[in-house]
Amino acid sequence: MPESTTYLAEGSRVGIRPYTLADGPEFTTRARESRELHRPWLFPPTTDTAYASYAGILIEDPTKAGFLLCERAAGGSVAGFVNINNIVEGGFRCGALGYGAFAHAAGRGLMREGLGLVVRYAFDVLKLHRLEINVQPRNAASIALARSCGFRLEGFSPDFLFIDGAWRDHERWALTAPLD
Repeated sequence: MPESTTYLAEGSRVGIRPYTLADGPEFTTRARESRELHRPWLFPPTTDTAYASYAGILIEDPTKAGFLLCERAAGGSVAGFVNINNIVEGGFRCGALGYGAFAHAAGRGLMREGLGLVVRYAFDVLKLHRLEINVQPRNAASIALARSCGFRLEGFSPDFLFIDGAWRDHERWALTAPLD
């Protein structure tokens, strides 16, 4: 992580920060190293061109917020990512989360800590009221992460998202901000 970069929020082992275009080489290397972990659930960008488009949207689009989860003890190396998509303001104040760990960081609790930081940031700074996670029913690791961070199962959506060439069923998990 560059000296001038600061975290938006920090935990004991992880800090979260926005994407930058300069993160492309590390992100795409980690994504390529993590193909076996991610398939068939997730397809993060693995080329510089794809990353530039992906990160550019997260940086520029006000209906999205992207966060890199950085391992503090490893000099800020990128351990994973959490994106808030489809942010709606006004009376709804909701966003849909997508996330992934990179293989070198998987199974170490870094995603749980990082997702917790993003949830607090979304509620406290972005002033969202509700966060949703849509996950394929057989993705046990993603469901365990959602559950461990306090998300509740709200339902089932058949043919919800087009992933890897087909419409896939998803479970809907949600969390609402604590009321004052």
